[in-house]
Amino acid sequence: MKTLRALPAVLLFASFAWFAGAPAAAATKPNVLFIAIDDLNHWVGHLGRNPQTKTPNIDRLAKLGVTFTRAYCTAPACNPSRASLMSGQRPSTTGCYNNGQNWRPGISEDKLLNTHFAKNGYRVYGAGKIYHGAGDRGGQWDDYFPAAGGKLTRHPSAKDDGVAGSIRFYPLSNTDEEMPDYGMVSYCIGKMNEPGDKPFFIAAGLVKPHMDFSVPKKWFDMFPLETIQLPPHRVDDLDDVPPAGKKMAGGDHAKMVASGRWKEAVQAYLATIAFCDSQVGRLLDALEKSPQRDNTIVVLWSDHGWSLGEKQHWRKFALWEEPTRTVFVWKVPGVTQPGGVCGRPVDYANVYPTLCTLAGLPKPAHLEGFDMMPLLKDPKAAWEHPALTTHGRKNHTVRTEGWRYIRYADGGEELYDEVADPLEYTNLAGYTEHQARKAELAKLLPKTDAPDLPTVRGGGEGEGGAKKKPGKKAKAKAKQK
Repeated sequence: MKTLRALPAVLLFASFAWFAGAPAAAATKPNVLFIAIDDLNHWVGHLGRNPQTKTPNIDRLAKLGVTFTRAYCTAPACNPSRASLMSGQRPSTTGCYNNGQNWRPGISEDKLLNTHFAKNGYRVYGAGKIYHGAGDRGGQWDDYFPAAGGKLTRHPSAKDDGVAGSIRFYPLSNTDEEMPDYGMVSYCIGKMNEPGDKPFFIAAGLVKPHMDFSVPKKWFDMFPLETIQLPPHRVDDLDDVPPAGKKMAGGDHAKMVASGRWKEAVQAYLATIAFCDSQVGRLLDALEKSPQRDNTIVVLWSDHGWSLGEKQHWRKFALWEEPTRTVFVWKVPGVTQPGGVCGRPVDYANVYPTLCTLAGLPKPAHLEGFDMMPLLKDPKAAWEHPALTTHGRKNHTVRTEGWRYIRYADGGEELYDEVADPLEYTNLAGYTEHQARKAELAKLLPKTDAPDLPTVRGGGEGEGGAKKKPGKKAKAKAKQK
C-alpha cells in the first residue's frame, strides 16, 4: 500500500525532470523561491495598468516566465488571503475572513504549504511577512527571520503622516540598507547560497508597499509630484452600486479629496512600489549568480490589490477589480517559456496544488484549488475554472475572462462586462438582458459559508511604519499607568 501511495509523487517528479530535459534518474528535486509582496496592486509595468510605475525587476521576471494577467486573491485582506493561499483552502471553508481573526481554529498547521514541503524532504526557510505579520510564523520552518530593521525616521520634507491618520505616506531619511525588507532579502540570499543535501523552499515576504507608504526619499524623487497622474475615476461611480458595496467603499476618498493630497498619495505608492521592485531585483540577481539557478522555481505573488480612488475607494477590503487583482508570475525551468502571458482567470487556491505537481509531492486531500501546470506549459491552454474572491461572510465575487459578478450577504448584486467596461463603471445586474448570464455566474460562487472565526485583535493597517512621537494625551496616559 505504501508503495502505491508513493508512486504518483515519483511519476510527477519524473515529469519535472522530463520537462527540464534531464534523465529522471539523475534529476534532483527543484528548489522553490517563493516571493510574497504585501499590498501590491497591478501597477507593474508589464501589466500596463499604470504607465507611471517603474518595476524593471518584476517585469524582467515576467519576461523570463509566465505572467497571469487575470490573477486574483481569494480574499482582499492580508490575513485571510495568506491563510487561504498557504492552506489551499478558501475563506468560505475555513471561516477566516478578516485581518482580526486567528486563522488557526479553522486551519490545522499540518495542512500548511511550508509544513508539507518540510515533511517531504525540503529545507524550509521563511522571512518577513508570509502569514499576517512578521511574528506569525505558521507551520513548520527550519529557520525564520522576522525582518527586523533599523529605526525609521521621517525625512525633514515630510508634511505629516498622511490624510487624517488613515492613509499614511511620507519619505524617510533612512538608507535602503536600514529598511526591514533589505535585511529580509539579505537573509534569503544567504540561505539561497547555503550548501545542503536537500532542496530549499525559501519564502521571502516583502512588507512594502504596505502602508505606511514610506521609503527613502530618493524613491520619491523618481516620481516628481508635478508629473503624477491620478488613476481613472468618476465622481458618480457609486450611484449604481448597492448599499453593501457603498459601505465597503468607506469614507477615505472624501477625506483624500478634501485634503488636496491625492497626487501625493499616488506618488508615495509609486515610490514604495519602486523600492519593493529593487528588493525583488536583489533576489533575482542572487539567484542568477547561484549554482541553483537552473533548478529553482520562482513564484512571485502579491497578496491582494489596492485602490487609490477608483470607485471612490481606498485600500483593499472590497470586491472590485482594483482590490482583488494581483501580480502573479511563475518561472519554472523546463516548463515555462520566456515571455509567456496567460489571460485565463486564476486565483490563489491554485498555488498549493501547482507547487505539489512541480515538486513531485503528493497533493493533500484538503486542497480546493486546481493544478495550473497546463497553463504554465501553454498559457493559452483551455481552462474551465473562474477566480473566486470572498470578503466577509457571504460576500463573494466570481471573475471569468469576460465578466465579474458580485453578490453580497444581503442579496445586493453587481455585474460588469470586463471587455466593454474594464473600469467597472456600469453595474449591469439590474438589466433584463443580463439576467441569464448573472444566473450562470451565480452558480460558480462558493457553496459553503463557514461561520466567522473569533476576532482576536484589530484588523488595522498599521504594521511597518516609522513610529510617531507620542502626543500630550498619550504621554499623560502613560504617566498615569
